[in-house]
Amino acid sequence: MPNRTLQAELKQTRPFASAEEEAFLNLLRTHGELMGPAAALLKGHGLSHAQYNILRILRGAGGEGLPCLEVAARMVTREPDITRLLDRLEDAGWVRRTRSDADRRVVFARITPAGSKLLASLDEPVAKTVRELLGHLTRAELRTISELLTKARTRSEHPT
Repeated sequence: MPNRTLQAELKQTRPFASAEEEAFLNLLRTHGELMGPAAALLKGHGLSHAQYNILRILRGAGGEGLPCLEVAARMVTREPDITRLLDRLEDAGWVRRTRSDADRRVVFARITPAGSKLLASLDEPVAKTVRELLGHLTRAELRTISELLTKARTRSEHPT
C-alpha cells in the first residue's frame, strides 16, 4: 500500500502548523471521502444522511416513538433544524407526528410502516457500502480508530 500523506494529497508544500491541525484536516478529508458514496446511496432513495439517521433512531424507538427533542439529542451529527427534517420525512409518509395527550407542548415522532419498509430495503446496501469503504482495515484498526475518535470527541465535549 502506498504511504500517502495528507500533505501530499492536498499538494501542500509547507508542513502543517501543528499536529492538531493535521489531524483535524485529516478528519475532514476522511469524512468527505467516506460520506460521498453513502450520501449518493441515500440520495437515490430521496434521503439525506440526517433523514436516514432520524429514521434509524425512530425504528430503534419502536412503536412508542420519541419526543422530537429526544430525536434531536440522539442524532449522530448535530442538526440545527430537526423540525424541517421531520417535516420532509412526514411529507414523504415515512414519519408521523402526534402531540402528547399529557403535555400538548410535546410532539412525538414515530416511524410509519412505509418508513420501516424503506429502512429495511436500505439495510443491506448501507452495510455493503460501509464494508466497501472500511473493509480493508482490520478489526483492531477499526477498534483503535473508534477509541481515538471517542477520546477526541470527549475532550471537545468537556474542555478544561
